Amino acid sequence: MIRRLISKLNRSLSEKMVRARRRYTAPVKVWFDPDINSERHRLAAMSACIIGETIDMSRSGIGFLAPSIRISEKYLVGHDRPLNIEIDLPNGKVRMTAIGRRYKKGGAGPSDDRFLIGAQISSYGPGSEEAYLHFLKNGRRSRKTAGELELGID
Repeated sequence: MIRRLISKLNRSLSEKMVRARRRYTAPVKVWFDPDINSERHRLAAMSACIIGETIDMSRSGIGFLAPSIRISEKYLVGHDRPLNIEIDLPNGKVRMTAIGRRYKKGGAGPSDDRFLIGAQISSYGPGSEEAYLHFLKNGRRSRKTAGELELGID
């Protein structure tokens, strides 16, 4: 009986210490800020991006699969270099800045040539934090309440 009580207590504490992750696959776009801050350089930096897909997401970080571990000569993980990340969720695009913390070669299987990258979220774009946290909590697009429905009657 005491062993069962201690086991429940340990399970409860570990669930509170480790952030809950939502396993979800969504398109993700990753790029670096340009070295020179001008409109032309920002557009060039956004076009030199990596397209991948998310594996899991939490309040503190995301895991995603990418076809490469670097963009040009800059590595996605290491050097505390901020990554610009755009995730296409059901409730809209979410932009955030994150720091790549770890990576592992291979995604779903042993023959997969992609990289699994773990990144820690450092900030969100305007309006993105609310949409991202709503998705983590509810897992779907926000619904309008009955009072907000619009009828197309003229």
